[in-house]
Amino acid sequence: MAYTEAERLRLDQLVGQWLDVDVNSESRREILDLQKNGDYDKLDSKLSKRIAFGTAGLRSSMESGFSHMNDVTIVQASQGLVKYLLKENKKRSSIVVGYDHRFHSQRFAEITASVALSQGLVVYYLGSVDNLSKESLDTSATKPLETVDSEDRLYVHTPMVPFAIDHFEASAGVMVTASHNPAKDNGYKVYYGNGCQIIPPHDDGIAQLISENLKPWLEDEVWDIVKNFRKGLENGSLRSIKEEATQEYVKLVKEKLLVRDEISFPFVYTPMHGIGLEIFEKIVDQFKGTDMTVVPEQIEPDPTFKTVKFPNPEEKGALDLAIATAEKNGIKLVVATDPDADRFSVAIKCDSSWRQLTGNEIGFLFAMYVLEELQPKELFSKTYILNSTVSLQVLASMAQAEGIKFQDTLTGFKWIGNKAIDLKKEGYSVPFGYEEAIGFMFDVVNDKDGISAAAVWLQLYERWFASGELTPVDKLKAGYDKYGWFKEANGYYKLDDLSKTDKIFNTTIRKLYDGSNYPETLGVFKVKEWRDLTIGYESVTANGKPILPVDPKLQMITAVLNPGDSDNEQDQVRFTARGSGTEPKIKIYIEGKSNTEEKAHDLAYLCWKVLKEEWFKPDENGLQEVI
Repeated sequence: MAYTEAERLRLDQLVGQWLDVDVNSESRREILDLQKNGDYDKLDSKLSKRIAFGTAGLRSSMESGFSHMNDVTIVQASQGLVKYLLKENKKRSSIVVGYDHRFHSQRFAEITASVALSQGLVVYYLGSVDNLSKESLDTSATKPLETVDSEDRLYVHTPMVPFAIDHFEASAGVMVTASHNPAKDNGYKVYYGNGCQIIPPHDDGIAQLISENLKPWLEDEVWDIVKNFRKGLENGSLRSIKEEATQEYVKLVKEKLLVRDEISFPFVYTPMHGIGLEIFEKIVDQFKGTDMTVVPEQIEPDPTFKTVKFPNPEEKGALDLAIATAEKNGIKLVVATDPDADRFSVAIKCDSSWRQLTGNEIGFLFAMYVLEELQPKELFSKTYILNSTVSLQVLASMAQAEGIKFQDTLTGFKWIGNKAIDLKKEGYSVPFGYEEAIGFMFDVVNDKDGISAAAVWLQLYERWFASGELTPVDKLKAGYDKYGWFKEANGYYKLDDLSKTDKIFNTTIRKLYDGSNYPETLGVFKVKEWRDLTIGYESVTANGKPILPVDPKLQMITAVLNPGDSDNEQDQVRFTARGSGTEPKIKIYIEGKSNTEEKAHDLAYLCWKVLKEEWFKPDENGLQEVI
């Protein structure tokens, strides 16, 4: 692209702004080399658009520039967060900080803690207070009294941060992790003082204060990690908490979730090159007779994730090594957590073949187990189970049949967790919530937690399947026979241009029903219910306003349809179409419901076909269909 003189001048000014705040010699050199070589395309992509802070905090590739994850953007985000906490909290503010094993995670956590310490916050630190990262040692003006030579970096799994917020009654928390993203990425995940991921208005308030605090405060103070850590240890504002937090976490899991003391079957576990094994072993040790085999190639924390294309247990092929390990050892069960151990997955051997359960299938099994454990039934009227609106609604059918309460939420555990907190304040019990993207929440933290999910799964398996008389597939079939058959047709459309999301929803989808509240038909389907959380409409409420939060920045439509050629009231399709908040995708979640598996499956895929032809038109819009 050819740049005008004015455009080059603007980018040169941005280079100057970058150099004014960056102390990292490597990233400074990269930006200077791009300027020297006249590579204004790359400078434009790196500097012109600032990385956006939202309800997921920050997440991007680790590169130089205001658009990415690096020392500068971490300082800026931390300054905005700390200012927000000082503004919102009348008493002395405090923050929990943890990190995983990804490249630069420890450095980003040290910067976060340093910013907080410079403003007098108490920092409950889950990482190492003496074995600092080489990056922080190299860039600190103060030199350490001694250098600690140790491999122990005190990594923690993500749920330890919200747990520690609750335990230490902190004002907020930050976990440095990109979860199951590729190795080049990292993230800055923010929790509020209720131990749950931030939701509006906190995200907007923090974002505003980030924009007002872009220049590092007292630069030598903020960047001098060694000095701030030493001073914090001396005055008590920096507190090393990993050992205490770990002990208390294991204690709470045991008190709230472990109703069985023995596991009689062997299983294979993979931490997916992540940090889950350390904490999972402590949970497994609470059982008698446990026979666990860990996948040797994936046992050590490895930020390159060398044996998988994507470190996500949901991805095709991600569990191949675990299944091979199970086959070699004659084992029929594989359990997995993603690298930061907040997600959980399962693969089972049925007859001679292996099957990985979907997030919805695992969630359904968990829900049935929780209800069987929750006795007497008089407790049902004061109990809620939750899932997100894009997850299978079999839980709604189950709740109606059993007399338990159910609520769906917007996508993401920031919504599931906050709803659980609200319900608990009203006197309800919330023993379980889940989302189809293999996220499961039990009564330990108000967030998804792969370790507590694994603990419950082992007991579920012991109760139902250890004898070999029943399989998970049998149990699922019995559940569907009782509550109705639900089958998924989930997928997405990849975009080459993010602006296409708004264009398709605004100028194609909503134009099809000429400004009326919703269409009466959609292809061969009759529209029964309609909810548009972008414009704020819901057809089944008395005032036409949605129960769930409205967000004009998020494209999201949910509908319930009936096939026009069916007289069976059980035949139904429910779908949600939404723009992804983090990827160039339009995501589609479809569930068919009927009294047989085959009919439910056919309805779901018929709906996919109708939406493709009526709405998304991939050939016309240049979309890549993935289902």
